Amino acid sequence: MRTLMSTSFVSLDGKLDPTGGDPGLHDTQWTFKTVDFLPEAYELKGREQEEAGALLLGRRTYQLFAPVWPGMAEFARYKTLPKYVVSTTLEEDDLIDDWGETTILRSVDDVATLKESDGDPLLVHGSATLNRALQEAGLIDRYHLLVFPVLLGAGKSLFSDADIVPQRLRVLEHQLYANGIQKQVLDVLR
Repeated sequence: MRTLMSTSFVSLDGKLDPTGGDPGLHDTQWTFKTVDFLPEAYELKGREQEEAGALLLGRRTYQLFAPVWPGMAEFARYKTLPKYVVSTTLEEDDLIDDWGETTILRSVDDVATLKESDGDPLLVHGSATLNRALQEAGLIDRYHLLVFPVLLGAGKSLFSDADIVPQRLRVLEHQLYANGIQKQVLDVLR
């Protein structure tokens, strides 16, 4: 069985950064505007690339990342990993050619089946709608969060607001950096 890890840059009030922009919000790309850059605060991102066996993305996140990440040296390993995109509307013709093997999954049930396979962890980047559906289905095993010292109010929440059974978490790693970012690695207890 594969571990499903959700990784995100998140505000203190649980909002994701729409780094690709969101015209409906007054502020986007806040992660790079609200704190000084400290390379050590992003060490987790490099480690994730080495640990991941595949990327799992929602449609919108795939459409934001696919034109950019294949050419980025700092994300070179992601080009070689299998990618799974959860979408009911995306078609094979919508996939880009230069980002490696990509498979479209049509439902959270398809993700559950994929999770039952052997292999290294599945890593979910961003993907607000997908994250909430995975949380509601009890499929997320671990959270990798870089929590930024900012309150946004508006925006897409990483976490579901559905009336679900409480999910207890165990802190595996926690670190506070000089720029105020908190690293939190948390396992979901079953």
